[in-house]
Amino acid sequence: MRKEREITVEDALREGLTKEEFSRIIELLGRKPNYTELGIFAVLWSEHCSYKSSRVHLKRLPTTSPRVLQGPGENAGVVAIDSDLALAFKIESHNHPSYIEPYQGAATGVGGILRDVFTMGARPIASLNSLRFGDPSHPRTRYLLEQVVAGIADYGNCMGIPTVGGEVYFDHSYNGNILVNAFTIGLVDPKRIIKAKAEGEGNPVFYIGAKTGRDGIHGAGLLASSSFDEEAEEKRPTVQVGDPFYEKLLLEAVMELSGSPGVIALQDMGAAGLASSSFEMASRGGVGMELFLDRVPVREPAMTPYELMLSESQERMLLVVKRGYEEEVIRVLRKWGLDAAEIGVVTSDGAITLKKDGEVVAKLPVSAVVDEAPRYERPMRRPGYLDELEIDYDKLPPPSDYNEVLAKLLSSPNLSSRSWIFTQYDHMVGTNTVIRPGADSALLRIKGRKEGIAITVDGNSTYTYLDPELGAAIAVAEAARNLACVGAEPIGLTDCLNYGSPERPEVMWQFVKGIEGIRNACLALGVPVVSGNVSFYNETREKAIDPTPIIAMVGFLPDVEIHATPWFKHEGDVIILLGDISREELGGSEYLKLIHKLKKGKPPELDLVLEGRLGALLREGIGRRLFSSVHDVSEGGIATALAECGFLPSGEVLGAEVELPSPSFRADGLLFGESQSRVIISLPRENLGEAFKLAEEKRIPLEVIGRVGGKRLRIASGGRILIDTGLSFLRKGWEEFLPQFISRGR
Repeated sequence: MRKEREITVEDALREGLTKEEFSRIIELLGRKPNYTELGIFAVLWSEHCSYKSSRVHLKRLPTTSPRVLQGPGENAGVVAIDSDLALAFKIESHNHPSYIEPYQGAATGVGGILRDVFTMGARPIASLNSLRFGDPSHPRTRYLLEQVVAGIADYGNCMGIPTVGGEVYFDHSYNGNILVNAFTIGLVDPKRIIKAKAEGEGNPVFYIGAKTGRDGIHGAGLLASSSFDEEAEEKRPTVQVGDPFYEKLLLEAVMELSGSPGVIALQDMGAAGLASSSFEMASRGGVGMELFLDRVPVREPAMTPYELMLSESQERMLLVVKRGYEEEVIRVLRKWGLDAAEIGVVTSDGAITLKKDGEVVAKLPVSAVVDEAPRYERPMRRPGYLDELEIDYDKLPPPSDYNEVLAKLLSSPNLSSRSWIFTQYDHMVGTNTVIRPGADSALLRIKGRKEGIAITVDGNSTYTYLDPELGAAIAVAEAARNLACVGAEPIGLTDCLNYGSPERPEVMWQFVKGIEGIRNACLALGVPVVSGNVSFYNETREKAIDPTPIIAMVGFLPDVEIHATPWFKHEGDVIILLGDISREELGGSEYLKLIHKLKKGKPPELDLVLEGRLGALLREGIGRRLFSSVHDVSEGGIATALAECGFLPSGEVLGAEVELPSPSFRADGLLFGESQSRVIISLPRENLGEAFKLAEEKRIPLEVIGRVGGKRLRIASGGRILIDTGLSFLRKGWEEFLPQFISRGR
């Protein structure tokens, strides 16, 4: 083996390893690693790649159902629609790169999640995103928002993959660490699914895609697996640069190769590049590989073995080909103008051997690098701030003008229209989009079939800050509810779990409680977790973000033409409220945060059994075409939801006259409280009897609260008019916040 200088513990610390981990490496190898080997261990033992702080807890999530064809452990999860068609999907974070270099960080986040899906042999049909930015008053927020949205839009638009929805929230906890979580879903024939399991001694290993450069080195190890500090800006060179046009060629080549008997395994070179793809593929198959680094296509001269293995240059994959099919595979790749080089061979010795210039430059047992990666059960401690969250509502002054409060809520950063964002995305390319961005869920048709696919992404970090377990469960429940509001049955989810440093006991407590909440909700609602991502170290100078578990959920409709949307349709329709209206649940609400500057209180209660029954009612009622419109009551409460129902996609407004039951609590709790498992429905009066029968059968509270009509929103309770305002006025403020916020920085 080529001689390199002797490695010290200081080298290991610089690579992100601990002293104990370095000692363990020496014990496993029976010698000190050389510099290249140390880099491989460091990146594959990083938090981002090894999940060393989370794996023991993630095992508690339910991951199976009759539909699940592939659960966690592959590039993406796969659930079946039927024997001829399946869905591959996943959500991933690209948080730290997007804070440092927002345009390329967000763009390559989209590129990476697209590759995760089409590496499975699935053609991507749609993307979503979940974004978190700091307070709008923070000097960097406007720039980050504008650049992240541009990066997402440009990459997805160039690829021809529609971005059909998502969510955006602002909070000061993200001032030093934004979140960019990207989701993609694709269609795949179950017989053509490609996995990343290397097999067959003597089978050639091909490098396909773009050439390797020095961009992205240590992106997974030292950028994504550590907290930000004063030197964060100096990490800018570790952010990769993407090329969506090249990725489009890679996509088409993989689609042509999928199903070929010559394709044994395929793995995206994402985090940790050639190091992770080779070791993970070999580990899954229980084999080894011999790789000839001289054959790796490069775009920069004199790259070292260390750089070649750890580069995170984009648009690259590792392919294991069945011996004898090399020419067929090369012909397809050349057709699409891709670099294709035979850089290695599958071996049976269980080791990855790296050669360069005729010499062995590194040799590591696959099991030592992958199977022996650390698994930590880190200490946990309940955060002390949870003891200081109680609110004395008797001391909270009620508003003098509820019209003014509603207008402020609708024009606030977290509740205003997102049209400035989603109009930059081509959400109609592919012509599969049935419900455009702005509804409770996006809805996609499957060409040539009557079925439909609904997708949504949800999460409320304020709830998870106030109660990490309940907040995570609510994220799952709201996602399922949003799917039900279009008429879809949830069939699988993928999660992106964004937290601070796992080395802090309070963060680990939040994380484990979040896992418990997701588990409980998934079991109650019968939804398996088929893929996901954990993103730790989202903090700056020991100030962590609020715990932010994001849930992306996929739903199935037997007939895509039979669905619901949130907007009122007909003058004279009756308005009903499904769900409990008897609780004063203002804790964690947007109203408390915006009007009273309080991020306190107990989040709303969640009855998962009730939630399941509500979903069943909505699917049956929509399937029977009983309802004109269906809209979830969430942030901002009933008053906000009613206003949103009246903001028609055409730009027009349609008002409502509403009489809410007289509560035994304050009016702001009635109007703006965020109690769960509630839905506003409009329907023809002749269908009201059937709605009552359904509600009685499913044991769901139902209140007739008003009628659709006019151009104003009037809400009364107990004989008192609480809100009486023009919807056009409300809509103007709702639509103007984001465009005005962006324009103020120009």
